Amino acid sequence: MRNRFGRVVTVVGLAVMSVALAFVVSLVISPAIGQGQGSEIPRTADGRPDFSGIWQANNTANWDLQDHVARPIVSQSGVYPDVPVLAAPVLALGSIGWVPGGRGVVEGDEIPYQPWAAERKRENVDNWLDRDPELFCYLPGVPRVMYMPVPLQIFQGTSKIMIISEFANAQRTIHVDEVEQYPNEAWMGHSVGRWEGDTLVVDVNSFTPYTWFDRSGNFHSDALTVVERYTPIDRNAIQYSATIEDPKVFTRPWTISMPLYRRLEENAQLIDFRCIEMAEETLYGHLRQEPLVTRWEGQTMIVDISRKFEVGDATVYERHLSGNPPD
Repeated sequence: MRNRFGRVVTVVGLAVMSVALAFVVSLVISPAIGQGQGSEIPRTADGRPDFSGIWQANNTANWDLQDHVARPIVSQSGVYPDVPVLAAPVLALGSIGWVPGGRGVVEGDEIPYQPWAAERKRENVDNWLDRDPELFCYLPGVPRVMYMPVPLQIFQGTSKIMIISEFANAQRTIHVDEVEQYPNEAWMGHSVGRWEGDTLVVDVNSFTPYTWFDRSGNFHSDALTVVERYTPIDRNAIQYSATIEDPKVFTRPWTISMPLYRRLEENAQLIDFRCIEMAEETLYGHLRQEPLVTRWEGQTMIVDISRKFEVGDATVYERHLSGNPPD
């Protein structure tokens, strides 16, 4: 009787161990299977990676390409000279008026400015409200369009790839076929692509000197060239990099890199952002016979708005500042 009971206990124990082992194996294997299925790269009919979809960067590069701590987006000295506070134009914004701290996307975290350009960059930061092209809804240029805090959509064909940003409906076409060189300057440059294995390599040139790289005053001249690389990580992520060269502004080429993530919502789509209309009062409100915006009164403060322009001053109509070197 005792031996029979022992045999039953042994059989039950072995059965429990088998079930437990099967459960552990399923935990180990199932995620791997799921990852394999989820990481399969979508491909076009000709076997190229298919980047079609809605994508967005998830970083602070549009605020500052380099490592940075939180700081007022417009600042002035506080109680202590080295501790800035929000300046009057954005005082009412409170915590929203601060740049969020973040890790940089520049390889080596150094932007190799020439001495005159480093000084211009510092001036741009101090005069951000008057100079950043994003504030006035000018097209953001390349590579900035790729990491603005709004989604962008890629439409991929065999010989043309179109990228459309939610910001200002900014559009660019990457020509993967043979085309003539662009005869003029363009805010979004002129893009010609080629495939190196699964990586899409894009040469971009013919830029205007009026776009910036971020909200921290990083800029370029009309000699800018950009080499982009789009490499699939899996079906929902792209490794993006851009090598920037501008002999008028920088001492050597430098590179930024980051992942772009697919928006996975079922109803993901670009929403129209008509920022030209939004910036109209900022740019041209002073030209009205009766200005619409002159004063704001809240519960805790009053803000008066005064315009200052000199006769013949180009900023009466245009706010973009060339990034070319001084004459």
